[in-house]
Amino acid sequence: MESFSLILAIVVVTALAFDFTNGFHDTANAMATTISTGALRPKVAVAMSAVLNLVGAFLSVEVANTISKGLVDEAGIRPEVIFAALVGAILWNLLTWLVGLPSSSSHALMGGLIGATVASAGFGAVHGDVLVTKVLIPAIAAPLVAGLAAMFATRLTYRMGRNADAKASEKGYRAGQIASAGLVSLAHGTNDAQKTMGIITLALVAGGTLAPDSDPPMWVILSAGIAIALGTYLGGWRIIRTMGKGLTDLQPQQGFAAQTSAATVILASSHLGFSLSTTHSVSGSVMGAGLGRKGGVVRWSTATRMFVAWGLTLPAAALVAAIAEWVCGFGNWGTAVVAVFLIASSAAIWKISRREVVDHTNVNDHEAPGAEPAGVVTQAMAAVTPPPAGTVSDELAATIPAPNDPASPARTSV
Repeated sequence: MESFSLILAIVVVTALAFDFTNGFHDTANAMATTISTGALRPKVAVAMSAVLNLVGAFLSVEVANTISKGLVDEAGIRPEVIFAALVGAILWNLLTWLVGLPSSSSHALMGGLIGATVASAGFGAVHGDVLVTKVLIPAIAAPLVAGLAAMFATRLTYRMGRNADAKASEKGYRAGQIASAGLVSLAHGTNDAQKTMGIITLALVAGGTLAPDSDPPMWVILSAGIAIALGTYLGGWRIIRTMGKGLTDLQPQQGFAAQTSAATVILASSHLGFSLSTTHSVSGSVMGAGLGRKGGVVRWSTATRMFVAWGLTLPAAALVAAIAEWVCGFGNWGTAVVAVFLIASSAAIWKISRREVVDHTNVNDHEAPGAEPAGVVTQAMAAVTPPPAGTVSDELAATIPAPNDPASPARTSV
């Protein structure tokens, strides 16, 4: 009983550690565009986001119930399985944070849970219908819906304000952007904080502390809300830089449209109990806003790296979690080995991150990359297209020195 109590305590602490990484990993979702456009100072932005994440954690438990009751079979799930799932999710969060990629903490958690469950109880313990309808389909639909909504909202915003005073309009949109960023933070609390609540509740049910089908206790809701709020306040500055500057260049009108669209999608999914990735929603809306402005661009090289990370999240976290569960299966010493590995790996990633520090003082010190290289078709067309009329003669004339040019050779009379 003593060892069981210890492993349950380890699971709860590890779950809150994941919630903490979720907070600083996903701060960019709420505040990247607000910081990049200058609507709020960086530290003020993350403080506001932290408070609203905490408030949002108390608004609903639908997503927590999806995690704790729907995704995997509660019967036969041991606390060690949940611990292994959290190890896979935390390591994926830290690795993607290190390289500044806005991947999904939600999918990392669910991938870890699926991988550890399969390693422990087989594929039959995973509810495939819930996985498809409440995880995979929203993962594809969310960025598309948020992106299209943001693109049309951006075009409508510019159309409505085309005759307005530029300075007054920009000031108004900055204020609107602050409000919409707060809404995204609130939505993030209603969705992402609940995932940790669901994991802790599942651990308590697996350990016999709670009856099956129980809702999260109040202490679980409070601790999960505080953990994600603290992580949010520290700010995932590397991902904020990528989201705010590396993906596209946003003006206040675009930032307002992107955040409002993302918040609407996230709040709707929380109400329906969909375990939605806020990262997917916000990234899609940022790209949609970038395409919605005339002359706006999306840096597809950065977007491609992000898409690859999205595709790898579930299987990578699942693989690490499955290996961790296999090691934990050797008993207490196996669990200790996994715990030491998690701590050592996290410390190593942190040490590597100190080689190039990104914080609130330099998060906007980012030079936009130059134009991406033209594709093969573009280069071929340029090679066979004759130069515009007058170009050759103009270039030839430029090589003939002016009559009074002192550098020109002396004239000789014939």
